Amino acid sequence: MKQMTHGNLFSGSGTWELAAQICGIKTLWEAEIEPFPVKVEAARFPDAIQLGDVSKISGADIPVVDVMTNSSPCQDLSIAGKRAGLDGERSGLFDQAIRICKEMRDAQRKLYGGRPDVLLRPRFWCWENVPGALSSGTPKKGEDFRIVLESVARMVQKDAVIPLPPKGWSNAGVVDGDGWQIAWRVMDAQFYGVPQRRRRVFLVADLGGHSAGKVLFEHDRLSWHFAEIAETWKDTSRSLGDRIGEASRIVLGGVRSEEARVGGGVNQKN
Repeated sequence: MKQMTHGNLFSGSGTWELAAQICGIKTLWEAEIEPFPVKVEAARFPDAIQLGDVSKISGADIPVVDVMTNSSPCQDLSIAGKRAGLDGERSGLFDQAIRICKEMRDAQRKLYGGRPDVLLRPRFWCWENVPGALSSGTPKKGEDFRIVLESVARMVQKDAVIPLPPKGWSNAGVVDGDGWQIAWRVMDAQFYGVPQRRRRVFLVADLGGHSAGKVLFEHDRLSWHFAEIAETWKDTSRSLGDRIGEASRIVLGGVRSEEARVGGGVNQKN
């Protein structure tokens, strides 16, 4: 079996790289500009190419990977900051992660003449940020995360429209589209072997299938302390199993508080 490959943007000291290594995935490249983290990465992952400034990277010109990860700057999304959101100078760098992924996939599409039998890479695009990302944005709270979901979806389905739920985003959910799936979940480091409370929202996008929900919600492979994290996903897990394969649905927290068809640029209530 061919070894999966990985690339990381805004890589810091290499947390995503370490996770990939534990899972048997080889990191081909990483991107960081701060001197000390760059030195740490060079020591820990000497075979990975350091790409530097994300704004100067062309996705068409770097090694193609199966998994692309990023933890774009969170300062403008945090509830502890001024909450400038994705319009902020730092958190706005999220667009660079989208751009690089699209360029990589578009280059392959051009290379293979748009053949439908070719699975474009990266297949998996992952994002990690502060939970405040779920509630930041103007004119309505949650608009920033809606943009995040829609931007990711449009890497595959250019006319995808993601609605903003009336009651805001829950701590876990799934968006199913035509041949793709996005899942997100708020998780706390204290239940994963780290002696501190550190809540983060993790988003996994399967750009070529419907396995994103399995990555985030199959509890037997997620935590050493399953009983303790039950509260973070119980509302989702109960009904996710029979909905994970339902294309063209938005499932929020396991409850159909909002349903929409994602296709043709039109949202239709079911």
